[in-house]
Amino acid sequence: MTYLPCVEIEPKQQADSAVIWLHGLGADGHDFASLVPQLDFPKKISTRFIFPHAPSMPVTINGGYVMPAWYDILEMTIDRKVDVMQLEKSAAEVVKLIAREKERGVTSDRIVLAGFSQGGAVVYQAALSHPEPLGGLLVLSSYFATQETLQAHSANQQLPILIQHGTQDNVVPEALGQRAFQLLRERGYRVDYQKYPMAHTLCVPQLDDINRWFGRVL
Repeated sequence: MTYLPCVEIEPKQQADSAVIWLHGLGADGHDFASLVPQLDFPKKISTRFIFPHAPSMPVTINGGYVMPAWYDILEMTIDRKVDVMQLEKSAAEVVKLIAREKERGVTSDRIVLAGFSQGGAVVYQAALSHPEPLGGLLVLSSYFATQETLQAHSANQQLPILIQHGTQDNVVPEALGQRAFQLLRERGYRVDYQKYPMAHTLCVPQLDDINRWFGRVL
């Protein structure tokens, strides 16, 4: 079986948990790998971090320029018209990485999916449709692109979900993060929402909150 190329950071002890973390449009797996030294939660010593690289493809909103992307964005409207089939294909690639972690001895409920921007849209799809319980879902500065097409699985109805967003985000407006939070809450998910006075990026207080959240779910 073939897998997405990834940056992988092994723990100090035998891995019994894993975080699969997807980057945003135009970036690569190295984008968030640099954050690992700043993470310091109790189970980090046995948590494997996996940062996949998205394939390169033409992106319509950028004039068809070829860049790393999880799916094509067709219109930059508030509703974010995207290529749903490409997004679902990327989610299927994430599911293959979950299966590989299970083969390595990590149970599904010890696997956390995380994603920034485009990556967040993909992990919404991958996590909520997954037929086995996962450990958690972390969504950063993103939106729920497949909310109308997602075939949710009951295995992850109790999945711990944390959404984080910047109040000054001019790429993915905070309204989209709030919309996802409200929708998931209405559907009965265990979802928390945290906001920060920042643009389309990460900040130090946010990393502190991520540390605490990883400490709880792992």
